[in-house]
Order: sequence, then C-alpha cells, then structure tokens
Amino acid sequence: MQGMTALTTSAPSPAARHTIDSPLGRIVVESDGSAITRLEIERAGALSTDGLPDEPDPLTREAVAQLGQYFSGSRQSFDVPVRLDGTNFHRAIWDALLAIPFGVARSYGELGRATGRPSAGRAVGGAVGANPVPLLVPCHRVLASDQRITGYSAGDGVSTKVWLLKHEGISHR
Repeated sequence: MQGMTALTTSAPSPAARHTIDSPLGRIVVESDGSAITRLEIERAGALSTDGLPDEPDPLTREAVAQLGQYFSGSRQSFDVPVRLDGTNFHRAIWDALLAIPFGVARSYGELGRATGRPSAGRAVGGAVGANPVPLLVPCHRVLASDQRITGYSAGDGVSTKVWLLKHEGISHR
C-alpha cells in the first residue's frame, strides 16, 4: 500500500543498517527497530558507514524494497515509518515536504507560507537540507520560485537532485 510516511521524533541510535546499490549510487538506510532514522546517498563514492557491517531488520528491508520500486517507476510514495529529530520548525517543514506529491515541485517560499513563516526562506532551506531521510521525505521536490535548482545536500548534490527531478518528470532550470 502506498501512502504518506508517518513522522515521529526522538531517534535512538541505529539498531539496523542496510546498504543497497541504486541509480544514484549506494544508499544506506538505518532504523531504530521501529522507524527509519537515516538515509544516506553516497557522495563521491563513499558513505559514512563504509566499513561497518550491514545488519538489516524487517523495517530496513521494507524501506529498501520500496526504494527499489521507486527507482523502477512502480512506486510514487513511501509508507515506512520515519523518525526525525529536529526543532519544531524543522518538523513543520518536514511535514510540509511529506505533503508534496510525486512529480510536483514546491518553492521554498511556498513551504514558508504553508508553515506560517512566509519570509523565512533561508531557514526553510536550512530545514530542507537538514532532512535526515531524503527520498522518503522528498526534499528533492523543492526548487526556487523560478524553478531553479539552488542546491541539494544529499548524494553528489545538484547532479543527484537533477536525476530525481527527471525521474519524477519535474521541470526545472
């Protein structure tokens, strides 16, 4: 079943880790046993978990299966639970990210207005960039108001975001 990812807070240390190959490079997914707490896309061929053993659990296996479906084009949203630790503002922005559907982009300004902070563009960008589970919480769907890519903190940065936007058919500059 495809639905909205559940958002919770206060992440304990990872209980499980699962690394996979993807069109973006390797991806590591970690869980605390009850929710996904971190997703990292390799940058310059490296992950922060290189050298650590994979110890998957049912939750990381499900997240990995859903990511495979997303990359193959058969899934447009994720329904694994995620646990995100951040300020109230961060959590409000991450909730707003979860509401952006597949194939649609929103601007930083729209996210600011949706969370009651219409002039907080820089803070919105910081919260988007602090998302610990990119893809599952779709921060790649945020562009400047003129549909320009202003950056991306996951994977190899802008090239990773360009791939994701093309994959979802999202126009950008």
